[in-house]
Amino acid sequence: MAQVQIKEVIDRRLCVAPMMDWTDRHCRVFHRHLAPEALLFSEMVTAEAVIHGDLDRLLGHDAIEHPLVLQLGGSQPDRLAMAVERAAGRGFCEINLNVGCPSDRVQSGRFGACLMAEPQLVADCCRAMIAASGLPVSVKCRIGIDDMDSETGLDHFVDLVADAGVNVVYLHARKAWLKGLSPRENRDVPPLDYDRASRLAARRTDLSIILNGGLTTAEQIKAQEDDFAGFMIGRAAYRTPYLLTALAKDFFVTPPPSRRQVVLAMADYADRMAKQQVPLHSITRHMLGLYAGQRGARHWRRRLGEQARLADHAGEFIRRACEECEALAAQIAA
Repeated sequence: MAQVQIKEVIDRRLCVAPMMDWTDRHCRVFHRHLAPEALLFSEMVTAEAVIHGDLDRLLGHDAIEHPLVLQLGGSQPDRLAMAVERAAGRGFCEINLNVGCPSDRVQSGRFGACLMAEPQLVADCCRAMIAASGLPVSVKCRIGIDDMDSETGLDHFVDLVADAGVNVVYLHARKAWLKGLSPRENRDVPPLDYDRASRLAARRTDLSIILNGGLTTAEQIKAQEDDFAGFMIGRAAYRTPYLLTALAKDFFVTPPPSRRQVVLAMADYADRMAKQQVPLHSITRHMLGLYAGQRGARHWRRRLGEQARLADHAGEFIRRACEECEALAAQIAA
């Protein structure tokens, strides 16, 4: 039975995509300091892991990460419902079902993008999750897979999940070729089709369609902001993270932080995590791209990438690296 929870209004104009092995809790804290009002996602967690695993380890997070969406992977309605019930009260604002990941290890577990071939099963999963939760349930998917018709096939898929009670679809505007392309190739080789995504959004104006895939600049988003309810940034948020701050400036009224402000906040966080025996490199590995495109970026990346494992004083190491980077940038500018 669904637990009664207070529903909050969720702003989905700017979202950071769930990325396996990347968007862990430390990465999300970093992204939160970059974009205080963006919607963040957990890494995908399988329903079976939630049912049987250590919830503090799997679902634990810092309050600063809110608003935060939990992404689940699975294909059995009853097991997904059980996972949703176990995750209740953990502070998530939404539950998302992964129907977009093309990874081999995801396919072998019969979840992710391969489920687009079984739209009725996805609808059944969503219906069961909604019945078990007092939170919104959303779907993240592609515009199609393999030889699936990305017009009629996508329309049919979205119509079924909408009939099940889903109101939000995060749409990666590429097909996933599960036969013949690796997960890495599936991120780049299938062509982006923003026009197809736009047609879906125009046809289903009753749904919130969030565009994902290949978004790397503010100009791309501004050109399409009238077509979609929001935008989800993936790899660009990891490789050039200060992009999030530039985008947040366009969407929200909160003054954007400087890189230095973000660094100092993360240094304080690292000091706090050090008391919990969290290795410094588990935090700094997510921060390597902060100065991308700036003078001193190479020094920053090398310092954090090569020496964080050897550092004794977590926060002080990060602060000192920032000072060195900015001093080097000033020398170059002079």
